[in-house]
Amino acid sequence: MEERVTAVGSIHIRTPVPGPKSAEWFRRKGKSVADAVSVYAPVVVERAEGALIHDVDGNTFIDLAGGLGCLNVGHAHPRVVEAVEQQVRRFTHTDFSVVMYDAYVALAERLIPYIPGGGEKKGAFFNSGAEAVENAVKIARAYTGRPAVLCFEGAFHGRTLLAMTLTSKTVPYKAGFGPFAPEVYRVPYPDPYRAGDPVRAAEEALAALDRAFSALVAPREVAAAIVEPVLGEGGFIVPPKEFLSGLQERCRDYGILLIADEIQTGFGRTGHMFACEAFGLQPDLVCVGKSIAAGLPLSGVFGRKEILDAPGDGAVGGTYVGNPAACAAGLAVLDILESEGLIGRARSLGVLLKTRLDRWKERFPLAGDVRGMGAMMAVELVKNRKTREPAGPETAALLRRALERGVIAVKAGLYGNVVRFLMPLVIPEDQLNEALDVLEKELESVCAAVS
Repeated sequence: MEERVTAVGSIHIRTPVPGPKSAEWFRRKGKSVADAVSVYAPVVVERAEGALIHDVDGNTFIDLAGGLGCLNVGHAHPRVVEAVEQQVRRFTHTDFSVVMYDAYVALAERLIPYIPGGGEKKGAFFNSGAEAVENAVKIARAYTGRPAVLCFEGAFHGRTLLAMTLTSKTVPYKAGFGPFAPEVYRVPYPDPYRAGDPVRAAEEALAALDRAFSALVAPREVAAAIVEPVLGEGGFIVPPKEFLSGLQERCRDYGILLIADEIQTGFGRTGHMFACEAFGLQPDLVCVGKSIAAGLPLSGVFGRKEILDAPGDGAVGGTYVGNPAACAAGLAVLDILESEGLIGRARSLGVLLKTRLDRWKERFPLAGDVRGMGAMMAVELVKNRKTREPAGPETAALLRRALERGVIAVKAGLYGNVVRFLMPLVIPEDQLNEALDVLEKELESVCAAVS
């Protein structure tokens, strides 16, 4: 087949998207895989490295989604590949609760010094972010003897029963899947952009929290409050520092454990190992996952020793949790973060991103807000800057057009109108600029179409 487009840089598009080989695989998926398991990009990966994805049709894309935040060290980093290969040659599985292995313990030891919060710490590993959240709540209930959990609007904590209950967005995560877990109470999360002022946003959110303690649930019944230091799926909203400090103060006053969900924000994404550091937040428990093992299934709960030890013997675990290959990958990820300076690189990438996105805000009426922390950046698209009406269809059109030109980027937000950036932290600046050039050109086209 003749080449349709040949980019000067890293992007290389040889066929329409999807190409014929990808289209055939999607035909086969339609016959064998449940329709509810949807796929965003209509391409099938053949191989990937760094921030590039090559599909089965010979097309090369720049990946700004990073496996939804799982690939801070990039696709197929050689040190991760080597660590996993060495581990699986030794053994693939014993079930840690039957026969213990070294990688699990070694990774816990390496992670503990990074975990925010005071006191002597311990941890436990699981498979997914949702499992980490479910187990953090179990542990908090065991420690406090209380049933209730506080969560926040816009939050995403997973798709299992309790995690889905804690998650805020209805479609596609919750609609039709009730009844939900009991004793879960939701309160507003501050949105400085929509409130118009960070101080007002914090004050209103804290006032709503105080009302909840009178109108929804007594504080003495609350085991834990779970919060994302920066909203992920909810739209990359960075809360005012005063909100998180006020939340922490109330949790301390009422004996409520504070759980920080750092599953998407962790491992350098925000320019800190964990986002809590930027706010001076001292959580009792921290949920980790996603980039912990470069996309291999691994998550964890870490926190104060006395809290982690509260459940009874055998009360926490699972057949596959803390898989040895995933733990070996996790050790390699820490080596890479430390030796390649990726936490600092997240800050420099964030400066590059914010500079480019601020220009979009100056040029394009659809670009309503630019926000984020480190390399966890986003731009919210709105139909009208005064009303801040979400531009959901326009966001979808922008991302579809960008995909056809070789850039994989994904949306977020309750209304699907936020373009979020989760590219690998190893991405070269010329590749990031190339991808941003594509997005900028397509945003210009979308703006022209709606003007």
